[in-house]
Amino acid sequence: LPSSPNRIIAVRASENEESTELAIYGGLGSAASLVVFISEFKLKTTGCGLPAGPGGLYGAVEGISYLAIVGIIGASITTKIKTGKGLPPGPFGLLGAAEGLAYLAALTGIIVLFLQIQEYGYIPNAVPVEGGVCS
Repeated sequence: LPSSPNRIIAVRASENEESTELAIYGGLGSAASLVVFISEFKLKTTGCGLPAGPGGLYGAVEGISYLAIVGIIGASITTKIKTGKGLPPGPFGLLGAAEGLAYLAALTGIIVLFLQIQEYGYIPNAVPVEGGVCS
């Protein structure tokens, strides 16, 4: 049976919305990885993560970025279990890039954590405490 023009338009609109959504997830995921890499670099070079910043803004972005990395990896693993493949590449490969960067950020984090303990002998608190090493 031939498809009605309205159905074809609805399917195309749905595909465009999904494509836009994947591009947004990919862009935000890649940005989150960048924040995590900056945080890990600061942790490695100073022994402390990013400062809280004005009104706690930097710390909030840092925390949300770490959670985004965990979310991307969780989605990737879930998709891999269900389909045998990772996340779809998305438009311009943005979601695929975000997935790869998330795994790289996690691996870098494990390495930095090990080096942090070796070099500084402590792991800084996620939230700076009054009188703490990183306050």
